[in-house]
Amino acid sequence: MTDLTRLSLKETRDGLRAKQFSSVEVTSAYLDAIDRGNESLNAYICVVGEKAHEMALESDKKLASGNGGPLEGVPLGIKDLFATKGVHTQAASHILDGFLPEYESTVTANLWNDGAIMLGKLNMDEFAMGSSNETSYFGPAVNPWKGENTDIKLVPGGSSGGSASAVSAWLCAGATATDTGGSIRQPAAFCGIVGIKPTYGRCSRWGVVAFASSLDQAGPLTRTVEDNAIMLTSMAGFDKKDSTSADVVVPDFAAAVNRGVKGMKIGIPKEYRLDGMPEEIEALWKEGIEWLREEGALVMDISLPHTKYALPAYYIVAPAEASSNLARYDGVKYGLRVAGKTIDEMYELTRAAGFGREVQRRVMIGTYVLSAGYYDAYYVRAQKVRTLIKQDFEQVFADGIDAILTPATPSAAFGIGDREMAADPVKMYLNDIFTVTVNMAGLPAIAVPAGKDKQGLPLALQLIGKPFDEETLFASARVVERSADLDLLPKAWWRR
Repeated sequence: MTDLTRLSLKETRDGLRAKQFSSVEVTSAYLDAIDRGNESLNAYICVVGEKAHEMALESDKKLASGNGGPLEGVPLGIKDLFATKGVHTQAASHILDGFLPEYESTVTANLWNDGAIMLGKLNMDEFAMGSSNETSYFGPAVNPWKGENTDIKLVPGGSSGGSASAVSAWLCAGATATDTGGSIRQPAAFCGIVGIKPTYGRCSRWGVVAFASSLDQAGPLTRTVEDNAIMLTSMAGFDKKDSTSADVVVPDFAAAVNRGVKGMKIGIPKEYRLDGMPEEIEALWKEGIEWLREEGALVMDISLPHTKYALPAYYIVAPAEASSNLARYDGVKYGLRVAGKTIDEMYELTRAAGFGREVQRRVMIGTYVLSAGYYDAYYVRAQKVRTLIKQDFEQVFADGIDAILTPATPSAAFGIGDREMAADPVKMYLNDIFTVTVNMAGLPAIAVPAGKDKQGLPLALQLIGKPFDEETLFASARVVERSADLDLLPKAWWRR
């Protein structure tokens, strides 16, 4: 039998329906792969083998009776940011030690209702704050890819690094992730897989640990564009428990994947042509443009004039919202508690011990920009810039542009413990330079593998779409995926 873990999500789903193998068999294959590889990759921080087996048995009963759901029997990994009832949920932070929710996030509940199997909880940057998965309390996740002729371990990107690593290394058929400033798309680019940040409001935020509430959005990470479309269909939907959830119809995204781009207008923003952009990234972008042209798209230069302000504005808005959201972690009702002589001292000691360095940095920045003397100068101004960024996109789409093509990241994956990144947080933040505008405007965007750098590491392109028009993104991303025709199988060095 073919290694069941090497099948795409669609192939797994279709094989289960055709009774070519059982859910118990495919789930066992993934659990075995995790057992053999997770020690090296640190992608999972909690594996629920017994629960997965029970869910698989139930799925096999449903499949046998012909009552299986859209994802019946398909094994998935879940980012540690999603609440899973009775199962480890810590947002990769020490301050949530031992927290077992009494409720299920809406996104994961949707997946279980559609028949998916939970393999475990995936590593991430602490509270989703990071671009490399190095801020996790459980240690960094590792990218399955390595450069040619080198043994340097690379970051998988962040914050959804464990999700990207697990999908790329065949440790799950797909994984949930979240994106606040690029945390789906950057890991997808670094690990040679596909990741979409849907329109803000497309997926419910209920039961997802909050980082920046006006920016956070859940989405899938998968090995192919079609898999991504299938998984998003199950994740998405209106939720009355989330006041920011959009009451819009969820289409069959997979039906749009192969419709092509003939007649589409694709915008190329001049502001994304950065000084000092690596030649490899520039060349890849040009190649992507030609692929879309060859498939019948009309490619046009556009302007998004406020793009240059997006990154600084994001790093005001996001920490401000984080400082408010993280105020709830005080050691009183759940999680870590460090005793103190007074309640104030207990708060101080608990937060000092429970929050990692990067989380503390962002909370302090956020508290500063929200303080009485600086609120207008920083936070209010950043929100005004955010409005201008959104208006830039609205104008471009009003002029007839269907989607926008840009690079996904300024480079391929870098080494774990990279000295330059560690010494200067701003250099780490610059990894989000192509992605944060999308979150500030609430738009959908997808990262799709499109090439490799000189060391053979994956590179990706990003497509940005109109609000609630993920279908166009899947169609155009499929053109890029098919045109690139890449071998995206990293050498399995991590297997015991």
